[in-house]
Amino acid sequence: MTDSLLKESPLLVALDKEKTVYDGFISVQEKDFRLRISLPPDHQLKQAKLHCCWQLKQLLKNYQDIVKQRLHHSSDLVSFILELRTILEVALKSQPGWLSIPPPQYYSQLITEIEDLGWNKLLFIDTDFHTLQLSAEDSSGRQHAITVKLKPKYPAEAPECSADLPVPLAITWTPQSTLAHIHSQFLLIVEALAEFWAVLDEIDEHTWVLEPEKPTRADCMRRIAIGNSVSIKLEIDPRHPKMLPECCLLGAEHVVTPLRNKLNANMHLWNPDCSVLQNMKDVMEIEFPSPATHEKSSFSVECGICYAYRLDSAIPDQVCNDPRCGQPFHQACLYEWLRGLPTSRQSFNVVFGECPYCNKPITVKMAIQKP
Repeated sequence: MTDSLLKESPLLVALDKEKTVYDGFISVQEKDFRLRISLPPDHQLKQAKLHCCWQLKQLLKNYQDIVKQRLHHSSDLVSFILELRTILEVALKSQPGWLSIPPPQYYSQLITEIEDLGWNKLLFIDTDFHTLQLSAEDSSGRQHAITVKLKPKYPAEAPECSADLPVPLAITWTPQSTLAHIHSQFLLIVEALAEFWAVLDEIDEHTWVLEPEKPTRADCMRRIAIGNSVSIKLEIDPRHPKMLPECCLLGAEHVVTPLRNKLNANMHLWNPDCSVLQNMKDVMEIEFPSPATHEKSSFSVECGICYAYRLDSAIPDQVCNDPRCGQPFHQACLYEWLRGLPTSRQSFNVVFGECPYCNKPITVKMAIQKP
């Protein structure tokens, strides 16, 4: 039996000459678990006792009856070890997290790397030491954070990194890399985007931004109020933030058309040396309402159907084109309203009907379902 046991579990050895106490490890799926088996003098497994490390106890807590039964009914220790290994394989498959328990040197190296980087740059670390957040400050004083998810074979295996950025986060990694390498690369990325964020910061500070309600560092779009139920949606290019952005005017056609004509006619006046906001003022020949001159409630007109301003984060962007009406609606509300009227008609994804307020013709495109 000794030779068979040595072959099946080379890390499990007898501690006494009588071979009644075995101590060591059982290996399953490249993971070692500490255990001790105490046998009676006659070596019968019916009276044997199994002592497990805390990891093994946690792993086998739903299999205690099965383990006890196999321990007391196996013909010899080798047979029990084989059956225990089978039980552990089943348990590990149902708890894949156990496969990722790193060795002790993983933790010691991680602590060393954090100390080298500076504990002041550590925003968060989970209790498993698998996920952490590092802070970074750009030259303009903006605070940024990068989330790092470490793999069990770190640093041989590259970690997963994510951050609130308008561009893909590309981190170069080698087995010799450390958290400091991640942090330095992240700093270079945020510095390269400093001009982009400066453009958006100016827009956020000096205009009334209708959407997004709470912009993140990854958001490239700003919907800016121009007047009551009239706005413009800008898409800023993170790589070329000073260039003419993608523009979309929203509002009643009789108000939007003159603005669109000015934008098209004056596009050649765009000056990349000036700020985007100043260029938009010059090209459209308007002054944008700002927190210094207007209350936001002036532009927060409720939907004429549901009587709410926000509907799942959407704001009213469909406006009756009749100058005497100009009532705004949510796209989804107006679409459902018109679909319910027998006088409405639909062509492809556009519904034609009458304004719920003034009965003048109004159209709406089918609401696009977000994934």
